Amino acid sequence: MKVLKFGAVWCPGCLVMKPRWKEIEEENPWLKTEYYDFDENKEMVDRYHIDKNLPTFVFLDKNEEEFLRLQGEHSKKELVKIINDNKDK
Repeated sequence: MKVLKFGAVWCPGCLVMKPRWKEIEEENPWLKTEYYDFDENKEMVDRYHIDKNLPTFVFLDKNEEEFLRLQGEHSKKELVKIINDNKDK
């Protein structure tokens, strides 16, 4: 499983989510994540049809197929549950 994280420096919710994701990534070293800046990574933003409703988190399975997309702020508990429930995808 991989999580694509889309954010921007002007996004207040992104600032809230950054330390939550840092904790999750430290506690789950097997989890692959990639961060893309909305203003700097236009190719990925266009590829995944990301709009200005940030932050956006795109969950991909082993075949790089999207199976879940979340927008906005989410609790660490909610994200960990999603990750654990889908880690074999």
